[in-house]
Amino acid sequence: MKRRFVYSVLLTVLALNLFFGAQGYLRSAEAADKNDVYTNLRMFSLVLERVRQDYVDGASLTYQDLIYGALKGMLNTLDPHSEFLEPPKYDDLKKDTEGFFGGIGIQVGLREDQLTVIAPIDDTPASRAGILSGDRILKIEGRSTEKISLPDAVKRLRGEPGTEVTLTILRPSTGAVKDHRLKRENIKVDTVRDLEGKREFPLGEDRIGYVRVNQFGEQTATELAQALKKLVNQGLQGLVLDLRDNPGGLLDQAAKVAEQFLPPRTLVVSTESRNPSEKHEYRSTGRGAHVELPLVVLVNGGSASASEIVAGCLQDLKRAVIIGEQTFGKGSVQSIIPLQDGAALRLTTAKYYTPSHRAIHEKGINPDIVVPMSIEETEALYFRRAGGNIESLDPERQERVRHARDLQLERALDLLKGITLYTQRRPATAQTARLEPTDKVATK
Repeated sequence: MKRRFVYSVLLTVLALNLFFGAQGYLRSAEAADKNDVYTNLRMFSLVLERVRQDYVDGASLTYQDLIYGALKGMLNTLDPHSEFLEPPKYDDLKKDTEGFFGGIGIQVGLREDQLTVIAPIDDTPASRAGILSGDRILKIEGRSTEKISLPDAVKRLRGEPGTEVTLTILRPSTGAVKDHRLKRENIKVDTVRDLEGKREFPLGEDRIGYVRVNQFGEQTATELAQALKKLVNQGLQGLVLDLRDNPGGLLDQAAKVAEQFLPPRTLVVSTESRNPSEKHEYRSTGRGAHVELPLVVLVNGGSASASEIVAGCLQDLKRAVIIGEQTFGKGSVQSIIPLQDGAALRLTTAKYYTPSHRAIHEKGINPDIVVPMSIEETEALYFRRAGGNIESLDPERQERVRHARDLQLERALDLLKGITLYTQRRPATAQTARLEPTDKVATK
């Protein structure tokens, strides 16, 4: 009886071992098939040929059409920022970084799978219409944007100057839905401007300067250096660097902007890719001419990518005070990989980290001093700064725009006034402490 029981247990254990062993083998085999390049390329080629031969409208398809479509689908499954760029789209991207393109002047991204405004560009059709960061684009020309890809969205927004496009916009803060009919323009972006949207850069009260960086293009660092030179020649003693609604741009320009306020060899940002050995550090190269200048940086929910790099770096190094609202949280690196036929890949290859190794992606930068602004205040400032047609608004909104206060900028100016006042008084105090008693009596 005992022997029979032992045999039964052994057979059960053996059966279980065989069963789980077989399951493990099948899983290993399945995993091997998923990662076998030739097996999967064979399936791809079979599907390609089947579509080419049997699709009802296949006669109008070329192999390039099918391959381009497959590449778009493959890149779009990775993340919202990776994409396959056909030659016209690649040309548009190069124009963006050069600071010239045709469209309505709007930066968009996908947030929770919804087409979302990252930031409108100053003095463009989008900004003059009062479109704000965070607005959701529900429709373009009456066509839903549900499940739209970024390349398709940009393609539908761009067009020849003089043509028109209608956007259906949802403002999440109020739930209001509104149609905007916009006329496309040639969008030429000066990436660095003064408080009035110009390139004059007058010095404000208490010798405090203001510079707004709209985005990071190929000439941003040079434009900033020129602006700072103008301000220094007027006696600059403190600076507000406004990165609000700056959607980002070129990584090297972000580093070159930050290094203008840093001593040599200071870590600005690091990037880490899939391969741990491929960690890159961007350090200041010694061009910093304003390492002692009191500095406040303004940010908000429209500050993304390269602007978050600058803010995060200066915050980590205690080189600036960050004022405003939490930033967008776009901290991934997209590498542009040109292909042989004029197309290109934009592929997410790494993530940004601040000097203290804080991750930016999906977290953003939290300001040192949080100064929230209501949607009404933000809208009014946008409209006034963008040169919108105030008379087209209802009387209540006209009044709100004319009397809008920039609370974040006011807080920054107050802080810099305090810093410069303290700095001016400190040397006098130190000198008085070193005076001899006879000198003290003589001054009474």
